[in-house]
Amino acid sequence: MSKTQIKKVLVANRGEIAVRIMRTCREMGIRTVAVYSDADRTMPHVLYADEAYHIGPSASAQSYLVMDRIIGTARKARADAIHPGYGFLSENASFAQAVSDSKLVFIGPSPSSIKAMGDKTEARKLVEKAGVPTVPGTPAVETVKEAFDFCKTVTLPVLIKAAAGGGGKGMRVVHRLDELESLFQSAQSEAKTAFGDGRVFIEKYLENPRHVEFQIFADALGNTIHLGERECSVQRRHQKVVEETPSPIVDADLRRRMGETAVAAAKACNYRNAGTIEFLVDRDRKFYFLEMNTRLQVEHPITELRTGLDLVALQLRVAMGDPLPMNQEDVEFMGHAIECRICAEDPHNNFLPSTGTIVHLKPPQGPGVREDRGIDVHGEISVYYDPMIAKLVAWAPTRSDAINRMTRALHEYEILGVKTNIPFCLFVMGHSAFRKGDYDTHFIPNYFTPEKLESPTHEQMEAFASVATLLHSNTRYSSPSVVPKHGSATTKNWKEQRFRNMRGADG
Repeated sequence: MSKTQIKKVLVANRGEIAVRIMRTCREMGIRTVAVYSDADRTMPHVLYADEAYHIGPSASAQSYLVMDRIIGTARKARADAIHPGYGFLSENASFAQAVSDSKLVFIGPSPSSIKAMGDKTEARKLVEKAGVPTVPGTPAVETVKEAFDFCKTVTLPVLIKAAAGGGGKGMRVVHRLDELESLFQSAQSEAKTAFGDGRVFIEKYLENPRHVEFQIFADALGNTIHLGERECSVQRRHQKVVEETPSPIVDADLRRRMGETAVAAAKACNYRNAGTIEFLVDRDRKFYFLEMNTRLQVEHPITELRTGLDLVALQLRVAMGDPLPMNQEDVEFMGHAIECRICAEDPHNNFLPSTGTIVHLKPPQGPGVREDRGIDVHGEISVYYDPMIAKLVAWAPTRSDAINRMTRALHEYEILGVKTNIPFCLFVMGHSAFRKGDYDTHFIPNYFTPEKLESPTHEQMEAFASVATLLHSNTRYSSPSVVPKHGSATTKNWKEQRFRNMRGADG
């Protein structure tokens, strides 16, 4: 791969990950281009970028997922490269190929690697050839009869999974044969709706596993390393809520073996740039390949805090053709880091999303605390996108100190206008199973009920009510009436107008 100079990057995403990518670009002297939908006209990533372009209506299918429009915008802005972030088009091989065909740099893996690892059944075949252990399972199955035939060869339960997706979509656990047909059909239907591909496959369901993933990095010269593991077992609806590194169950020997396996899996598809190999670990600490995410992960900040590395900077340098600046033995691990995904959802009501406008937001501060956020006061949590507000990260020299620091930070976090999962995150930090490191992917069904959530004190309720009343009655801090249309000059003017609005009429 020849060296390429990147001077301007279009970030094909929104929210906190767009802002996070732009921050590193600014440090590296790289100009940034934001894209935004109707619903995102006043979002921080639009303000932060050097240029901002409108790409369509609020629905992602008409904006952030329209490949031609995003690539056309990049060419119009004279960008050199596109960073996909995570979600949306980040693991779409056709998009990566279209970016390359347009003579732009795709900041991520090659289209062939994305395609190879995007189909879970094909990924299983590929890593098995490289000697990577996998859970016993099937190739893609199309009929209920095929599903029945496999279920007769293993002990129930089994897991039906979408072949072309993730995030818990198209996933069903089968405990009895008499429920197989209905669950098979519902999994197919959900997979078709979510990914446009109704194919499913079946795996033996591991009871009470741990979900442990390894961050890998590879350059175009064939150098591949791992940056340690992340424990991701606190999940709701198969989606991660709390992550930590290192994992409480991974010792030096297991880390070495899992790390070597993760590197082998990445090399099996000639991988380059950032990626994550996800494993399930059973009660006997045997580990099995789950899937590969061919992109930057939501939880990458905890790896950054533990290694001292900027993963986005590494992504950019690898995309420009630079070799990795370190070998495996050069990677140093320091302390312990925990991330809580702060989401607009109601833990009292099955974690249902909570929409609305944020009227007050005060993030925590202090040593060892990092907050990655893509929404500000007056920002709206809409029905169009994921309800995550921010990622709150705490680092400390020891695990117990990191838990205590995260607990303190969660108590400091103030958000009014929508319900949040902060009470649930506090529940996790305080639970004995989490504090002992003795938990698995069934943490929520095993330990959590809404009645166990910490209730605010009378003084806190009075303070919240006073703040809410004050904010609703104060019209000086209104949202800006000027919104960007396109281009850097308009964005700059909007930033100045918004600053005046935030300071007030007499500011």
